[in-house]
Amino acid sequence: MTSKPATPHLGDLARLRRVRDRIDREYAQPLDVEALARDAHMSAGHLSRQFRLAYGESPYSYLMTRRIERAMALLRRGDLSVTEVCFAVGCSSLGTFSTRFTELVGVPPSVYRREAAQSTEGIPSCVAKQVTRPIRNREAPADATQLA
Repeated sequence: MTSKPATPHLGDLARLRRVRDRIDREYAQPLDVEALARDAHMSAGHLSRQFRLAYGESPYSYLMTRRIERAMALLRRGDLSVTEVCFAVGCSSLGTFSTRFTELVGVPPSVYRREAAQSTEGIPSCVAKQVTRPIRNREAPADATQLA
């Protein structure tokens, strides 16, 4: 009996890269795993399993992380409300957006918006983006102020 390979097949890796690149480009558009899988000529289940194997998280989790990264940048700018930012990054539910934002960043978007503009003042945006990148594959510490 042969065992399944522990890594995605080379052809799958190329398709997975295209899926990830599409998510990076079109994060603000309505994207779902079924549509991504159909365009990659894979089943939704196979795409999800192989994507997790290759990148350490599901396609949906990767999409939400990308949206939260962009939301953080928009909130740091300070000229949009949390609701406007939620819809600008492609989320259709303010509740889901706020919950996921809090899980990844450690504070709700409204708190982040209020405090982030002050904490990154005078720092070039490219540096601020790296310093404030959300935590992937685990929840933020309960007390985010310990990181400061």
